[in-house]
Amino acid sequence: MKLLRLIPEKPNLNVMGLRKIALTFSLLLVAASIALTIAPGLNFGIDFRGGTVIEIRTQGPADVAALRTQLGGLGLGDVSLQRFGADTDVLIRVQEQDSEDQTIVIKKVQAALGPGIEYRRTEFVGPTVGEELKEAGFIAVVVSLLGIFAYVWFRFEWQFSVGAVGALIHDVLATIGLFALTGMEFNLATVAAVLTVAGYSINDTVVVYDRVRENLRRYKRMSMPDLLNLSINETLSRTFMTSFTTLLALFALAAFGGEVIRGFCVALIWGIVIGTYSSVYLAVPALLWTGVTPVGMAGGSGNGGEDADENGNLPATP
Repeated sequence: MKLLRLIPEKPNLNVMGLRKIALTFSLLLVAASIALTIAPGLNFGIDFRGGTVIEIRTQGPADVAALRTQLGGLGLGDVSLQRFGADTDVLIRVQEQDSEDQTIVIKKVQAALGPGIEYRRTEFVGPTVGEELKEAGFIAVVVSLLGIFAYVWFRFEWQFSVGAVGALIHDVLATIGLFALTGMEFNLATVAAVLTVAGYSINDTVVVYDRVRENLRRYKRMSMPDLLNLSINETLSRTFMTSFTTLLALFALAAFGGEVIRGFCVALIWGIVIGTYSSVYLAVPALLWTGVTPVGMAGGSGNGGEDADENGNLPATP
């Protein structure tokens, strides 16, 4: 079991001592992400740009890799294939063409795939639908952040909500900035990944906040930087191991899960790394900047609490 203990249970790191450096790094990261999103911008997928959707059924189990090779040489730009339902059903998406009619696109696809294919549905997704999806995706992210703000406020105090949502906005912008930097396709799956990142990050943040609240009630005269540092160190092992094991699964999916989910996995990998960082280096220090104090916390223990002794040594945790 010792091999599984990658970091000590209580590593005693001076995280709060690096809070100003972390804040500077995060501000630069967010500024760069916003700048990259404006120019050169995101590489929107068919979901947002519009295009042609073709649903086919093959005679036997579909060889998606072979189909992708056949359609990749047509010069139609971005073409994505996705198996759904039965092994014989494949959904083909071709980006909107600037100079060709969509019926010509369908004919080219049919000629490339040859006989023996059943075409069950052909549909054109216009740019208007793409604009509606962008708006819906933006609203989904904003509503989720507002919901998380209300939840954290109800469970803790308003200062905790500010810290948690500030860290989440940092995570969302940094994830979008990664896609703008790399030029990876930004589609509906990416929006789902961004929302998943927000949910994962808030889970880590709530774990640390729970410990902060316990320590605020226990050590009423300890300085806030020391108390926050103690809380981070007491939960750091759990936070690190949770992120590490999740990343193992995501790296495996990114490597062997196929092209369809690769962008989704990359977004989650980056989001978990940046989300773990923000939970420790942004969400917790934010409590110091927003003025959280032990006496300001409701629901104290009522017994005066315990404190560090004159030498700064803490009493043993029960």
